[in-house]
Amino acid sequence: MDPQINLKAIYFYIQTIKQAAETLKSMSSNFPALDRNTARILASAKMLDINISDLVELDLQD
Repeated sequence: MDPQINLKAIYFYIQTIKQAAETLKSMSSNFPALDRNTARILASAKMLDINISDLVELDLQD
């Protein structure tokens, strides 16, 4: 039996990651390591978003 993949939940958590990283990045002006690492997190979150957003859109059309 194949488990169902909840695309809406995955998309929600990707958006949550992006919001948290953006908040941290806004607080990183005097903390270079935080600035660099949040930039990496945002880049990774963007790739996740690109990968899943089309699937979510297709899922919503069904």
